[in-house]
Amino acid sequence: MDKSIPARATIICKRDDKILLVRKADSKWNLPGGKIEINETPDTAAIRELSEETGLQKCEFTYLARMELTRTCHYIFKTFIEDKEVPEPLNEIAACRWFSMSEMKKSKVRKTARRVIKSFDENV
Repeated sequence: MDKSIPARATIICKRDDKILLVRKADSKWNLPGGKIEINETPDTAAIRELSEETGLQKCEFTYLARMELTRTCHYIFKTFIEDKEVPEPLNEIAACRWFSMSEMKKSKVRKTARRVIKSFDENV
């Protein structure tokens, strides 16, 4: 991992034709994820961050790519969430919600999240 720019695990969570977004209080919607800690692998960070932000666990991740956006190195993962799994906002997350692509276009979503989704979601 390049130590000169921050690294982040970013997760695209899919359910049918919807994508899970999270937001902190008074913030725009974003994909779940966060900083990769020292001595932590990107996949371990993805598992930890998704659990800390939404309570979702036991997800199988597929690594998609490494992408540098806005001075951050994103390690992008994708997972499919079953209907029985219900995300709940935890810790710094004020809300989490499933968005269809049309709903996302009408909502305040971070530009970085939009770019990641557009690059890696075949339904865009």
